[in-house]
Amino acid sequence: MSTSVKKNKHFTGIALDCHACIINQARSAARFAELTEEQTNRVISVAKAGLEKSQTAPLLAQHIVRSVADAVIQERGESPDYDIYAKVKAQSNILALSYAERFQKKIDESASPLETGMQIAAAGNIIDFGVKNFDFLNLDNALESLNKIPFFRYDIDPLRRALDEASLLLYLCDNSGEIVFDMLLIQEIRREYPNLRIVAVLRDKPIINDATLEDAKAVGLDRVVQVISSGSVYPGTILSETTEAFQRLFTSADVILSKGQGNYETLLPVADARFFFLLRIKCEHMAALSQARKDKLVLMQGHKNVNV
Repeated sequence: MSTSVKKNKHFTGIALDCHACIINQARSAARFAELTEEQTNRVISVAKAGLEKSQTAPLLAQHIVRSVADAVIQERGESPDYDIYAKVKAQSNILALSYAERFQKKIDESASPLETGMQIAAAGNIIDFGVKNFDFLNLDNALESLNKIPFFRYDIDPLRRALDEASLLLYLCDNSGEIVFDMLLIQEIRREYPNLRIVAVLRDKPIINDATLEDAKAVGLDRVVQVISSGSVYPGTILSETTEAFQRLFTSADVILSKGQGNYETLLPVADARFFFLLRIKCEHMAALSQARKDKLVLMQGHKNVNV
C-alpha cells in the first residue's frame, strides 16, 4: 500500500491544560542541565514566549520544546549536539535492560506472545522524563507491573490483519529505556511474521529523553532490526522536517506502528488506516484527544477522517 505525505490540518493555539506541562518541561530541562536560577528563568521565558504564538498546535508545542532545548544549550555554552538528558537516558536504558529477561519470559510463556509483547511495549511508554518528574525508585516500581496495565482501546485484530498482508512495517520509536520493550515486541513480530521487513525509526539528535540511534545501539536494538533516523530534531514526527529517505519509507510502508504522545499528536492529522498508535494516556488533554481514559493504554488504528 502506498500514500503520499499529506500536510497537517491547520488549527491554532495550544490547549490551556498543556501550558503548565510545557513550562514544567522547560524547568525540568534546566534542572537536568544544572542551570542557575537566573538561567532557568531565562529558559522558562523562552517557553512562555512560544506559548504566545499562533500556529498549528502540535507544531507549536514541538517548536517550543526545541527552542527550550536550544536555550538550555546556549546557557551552558555547549555544542548543538549536547544531550541535556544523557545521564538519565543512560540510566533508563540500563534499568529497562535489567527487566528485559523477565519480560521476555512472560512473553514466551504467554498464550498470545504478540499481545503480551504489545502490552509491555505500550506500558513502557511510562518512561517519559519530559512529562513526569520520575525518580528511579518510582520508575523501578512502575516497571514491575508493566504487564498488568489494561488497554482502554485495543485494535489488535485490525493490526493482525494488516500485518498478514504487509511487506514493510515502519516502527516509530519514542523514548530511551522504552525502546528496550519495543525491542521485545519487534522480536515477537519478527517471529510471527518472518517475511515482514521491519525498520525502527529514531530521532536524529537529542531532544528530551527521546531515543536516538545512539540509544538504539546502547540497548542492542540495531542488532535485532534495521534502525534509521527520521531526521527529526523534535519530540515527534513533523513530516515536512524529516529526511527524504525517511519520507520514501513512510510513503511505501504498509503498516506504521507509532509509539508515544509526540508521534501521536504530530501524525494524527495525516493518519490513515496504515497507522496504529501505541501509547499510554498520560494527561487529560490526551484523554480527550484520544477519547480514552488517563493512565490507560491504547492501540488505535488511525483513519483519514480523524478530527483534531
